[in-house]
Amino acid sequence: MRILVIGGAGYIGSHVTRAFLDKGYEVTVFDNLQTGFRENLFEEAHFVHGDIMRPEQLQAVMAGGYDGCVHLAALKAAGQSMLHPEAYSHANISGTINVLDHASAAGISPIIFSSSAAVYGSPHYLPIDEHHPVTPENFYGFTKLEIERLLDWYDRLKGMRYAAIRYFNAAGYDVQGRVKGLELNPENLLPLVMEVAVGIRSKISIFGDDYPTRDGSGIRDYVHVSDLAEAHVTAFEYILKHDKSLTVNLGSQTGVSVIEMIERARAITGREIPAEVTGRRAGDPAELVASSAKAQELLGWAPKYSDVDTLISTTWKMYEKYVTR
Repeated sequence: MRILVIGGAGYIGSHVTRAFLDKGYEVTVFDNLQTGFRENLFEEAHFVHGDIMRPEQLQAVMAGGYDGCVHLAALKAAGQSMLHPEAYSHANISGTINVLDHASAAGISPIIFSSSAAVYGSPHYLPIDEHHPVTPENFYGFTKLEIERLLDWYDRLKGMRYAAIRYFNAAGYDVQGRVKGLELNPENLLPLVMEVAVGIRSKISIFGDDYPTRDGSGIRDYVHVSDLAEAHVTAFEYILKHDKSLTVNLGSQTGVSVIEMIERARAITGREIPAEVTGRRAGDPAELVASSAKAQELLGWAPKYSDVDTLISTTWKMYEKYVTR
């Protein structure tokens, strides 16, 4: 079967492409390489250089005929979304409308959509399941929620089935080392810790150590990117079998604190990794942990690589070549 992966040269997209290739699918990657890398393109996959904001390019690639589409192309920095909402409206919402319109015209279904736990906002209860209220607190999360609503309407009106996959904190790298490009301008904890470990940054900031958690630092749910990628394949196959759309959380269901992540990274890398406690960031909840029970029930999905040591060690293998001190 033939799959189109939009944004397949990026950090998550390259792992998704690898997962489909590993299952024997024929994959075409469509990417503008703005945040993706040519070194993340696999020889077994076709590549089309294009942009979702260029409708004629989408039309041309989709005319090739596909059994499904994975849509990962988006701006994703939550902080930047609050400063430049127009850019996020344009790229995320308008871009997705282009994708859906041309997929519909080409008869491509289902759409596997890269959504986010940012749709939930601050937790009303833990762990967060799919019934949790959706009240995003940044514009990035708002765009993801609006896209989910668009998908629901296209399902109802045009029969376009979809999976909205709400990621928690993606981390790690392919355990076999087949993804070569580092994530561009990372903002998440683990790659920032690695940048300190290799000397790109002088220290890592801990934003608050007075939360009501076991060590005072914030707790987050980290899921290995290869586990995320596997879920895209199983979600696609679920829709083919059941002809039903679905929305699922993907997380490890285990919280790791900022201090725990840093201490474990020190042990695994053998690097000092200086850290400095600073004030809390506005809007940061003390703890965010997912319930992935629905994904386990519907997809038979369970994380294989999302333990802390695998998250850190696979990331360190990518960064240790850049050691500068």
